[in-house]
Amino acid sequence: MAELNGKPATLGDLEKLALTNYGHFTSMRMEDGTVRGLSLHLDRLVRDCRIVFGVELDREQTLNYIRKATEGVTGVTGLRVTVFDPALDMGRPSDAKDPHILVNLRPAGAMPPPPLTAKTFTFTRDNAEVKHIGLHPQLRLRRDAQLAGFDDAVFLEPDGRVSEGGTWNLGFVDQDGTVVWPDAPVLPGTTMLLLQGLEAPKQVTAPVRLADIPNMAAAFATNTTIGVRSVSAIDDVQFPQDHPVLTAMRDAYAAIPGDRV
Repeated sequence: MAELNGKPATLGDLEKLALTNYGHFTSMRMEDGTVRGLSLHLDRLVRDCRIVFGVELDREQTLNYIRKATEGVTGVTGLRVTVFDPALDMGRPSDAKDPHILVNLRPAGAMPPPPLTAKTFTFTRDNAEVKHIGLHPQLRLRRDAQLAGFDDAVFLEPDGRVSEGGTWNLGFVDQDGTVVWPDAPVLPGTTMLLLQGLEAPKQVTAPVRLADIPNMAAAFATNTTIGVRSVSAIDDVQFPQDHPVLTAMRDAYAAIPGDRV
């Protein structure tokens, strides 16, 4: 199901979004009417709307649209909120000043999914701090990685610094058990932010270069859909499919209470 500004979305509404492909979004995992980091998701929508459309998003109205679309929904559900302007003209995108709120629901998979493998590519997402809907470059590199026998892509800066995964944040565990978040242009993921708020384990943000990867004890991916997911290989570097620090982080993340929608 999909609702646009609180009403059932029409084919014409979705066609405009598909043909212009300009906007931003956030994805959530709703469990029995609650979402971990709901306020962070709303913060993201407001922040990104300023960047993408230059206007203030009505936070409370957006939450009302989410509530309406999810009324009576139980169990575990994937929830996506997309912000776009149906009146956007490709010749005059600067005139787009009336962002609409599209809320759609979809099935949610088990969490966490099996470990994944990743292949590195030199690439920086455009406006890396924004969760925008222009996904072609990431999906192209994900496809290239899969054709090479991997599950997904990991991005490198031109100077060799590791940044993030295709649609997820990447973290490492060093030999001392410290969680290392790469210092590079990345999307500030809500799951990453929630994990960074934990009192344990010890965490740092520091440059991680391609040459540093073989020295790491473990690697993991995070986003709302997957939680804390083990990364079992990056290129030809193998990692254990589980690690005590990852288990502790996974348990701590699961214990974070959700916010009532």
